[in-house]
Amino acid sequence: MCFMLDRGGDRICYVQFPQRFEGIDPSDRYANHNTVFFDVSMRALDGLQGPMYVGTGCIFRRTALYGFGPPRTTEHHGWFGRKKIKLFLRKPKTTKKDEMEFSINGDHNDDDADIESLLLPKRFGNSTSLAASIPIAEYQGRLLQDVQGKGNQGRPAGSLAVPREPLDAATVAEAISVISCFYEDKTEWGKRVGWIYGSVTEDVVTGYRMHNRGWRSVYCVTKKDAFRGTAPINLTDRLHQVLRWATGSVEIFFSRNNALFASPRMKFLQRVAYFNVGMYPFTSMFLIVYCVLPAVSLFSGQFIVQSLSVTFLVFLLAITITLCLLALLEIKWSGITLHDWWRNEQFWLIGGTSAHPAAVLQGLLKVIAGVDISFTLTSKSATPDEGDDEFAELYVVKWSFLMVPPITIMMLNLIAIAVGVARTMYSTYPQWSKLLGGVFFSFWVLSHLYPFAKGLMGRRGKVPTIVYVWSGLLSIIISLLWVYISPPSGREEDYMKFHFP
Repeated sequence: MCFMLDRGGDRICYVQFPQRFEGIDPSDRYANHNTVFFDVSMRALDGLQGPMYVGTGCIFRRTALYGFGPPRTTEHHGWFGRKKIKLFLRKPKTTKKDEMEFSINGDHNDDDADIESLLLPKRFGNSTSLAASIPIAEYQGRLLQDVQGKGNQGRPAGSLAVPREPLDAATVAEAISVISCFYEDKTEWGKRVGWIYGSVTEDVVTGYRMHNRGWRSVYCVTKKDAFRGTAPINLTDRLHQVLRWATGSVEIFFSRNNALFASPRMKFLQRVAYFNVGMYPFTSMFLIVYCVLPAVSLFSGQFIVQSLSVTFLVFLLAITITLCLLALLEIKWSGITLHDWWRNEQFWLIGGTSAHPAAVLQGLLKVIAGVDISFTLTSKSATPDEGDDEFAELYVVKWSFLMVPPITIMMLNLIAIAVGVARTMYSTYPQWSKLLGGVFFSFWVLSHLYPFAKGLMGRRGKVPTIVYVWSGLLSIIISLLWVYISPPSGREEDYMKFHFP
């Protein structure tokens, strides 16, 4: 309320708080705290047009949820028409005036709309009391009038202290009708009014629509946590949660909510941030190449680059130093720990090689073939009984198809390291520099996948049977493919005579 009542606060559509989580293991194996997102990314967005809406821990302005634009938009976009609309609506008995001036900003999608199109039942439903409350909410949300009398759009002091009569039976009955599940049928609730439907990540879309109308949002981090919640600590449940988020991002990318189609009211950097929300799952293809390339270099005996020139080393050193400085800047500026940052990096690769490719595939199937995407609620850790292990759910191994790509990447790199070491040791002229370079990058990939490997082993460190089966099958396939691509030296008929019995 302090933000919304401050000078210029009538342009704020919502105040977003960070969410803090309980019941997570001390090491935060799967980056459930989302520290980098809540303490780095969201803080940075607060310096732009405001943080995005993340679905919880948020306080909204009512008129923003009704689909109206913020006041004084023309101060920043003079070409945009501003309408003064008179609403002749009967107000509740607690007020004396039957007529109120209600200012809203025109929308480029319906510049010719008049009052009938704004408050027709098609948009807000058939409740006259709800329609009558809209201008009252707008009036009560205004700032106080300027003391020197310069501003005439504010509300006078004490106007909110008018006593209210108790609700009668008819008003209560109408309120019950409005909150029913069928009231929104054949209206614009969920399309333009209220929370936006039709997306797995309806929270991001709702916030995007408000920012697209010119509203601002604020990020409020309190010393004592304002909101707390639970998070999935099991590997499979965590991957399915990331899959749902990434699938919603793909939906946003292929919809009119793509930031490329944003209105001029959205600031450029805010548009870049929203574009990243819809684009990041597609970067998984480059991430998979990044993880497989060291293994390919070890299999082929060739380093990732043909020659280590001075120019290449200078560029590599410059990029590495830049990334390290950027990480240090994020850690120092936001106050997060190095452990939290590293956990975020690890799970970024785990999710980028498992959930993100699956989300892109699901999104393409929906766009091309019209296959609906199933919505699965995230399973959260239950409160343990007295005497039970608080983190027992962390060690439960639940097989999921999302585990196949990371397992494949781990097996590829492990087999490649073994092949590279064996080739170099038994080579007439061993090239240890190429081996060390390839092994270093393979170990770098495997270090990111370490939490995933621990999740597969469970509490007792035993690898599930499905992992052995998949590893053996993968090893056979890789061996046959490599023999076919790079046949061994000797006569071709010698090794082509082999047949399965």
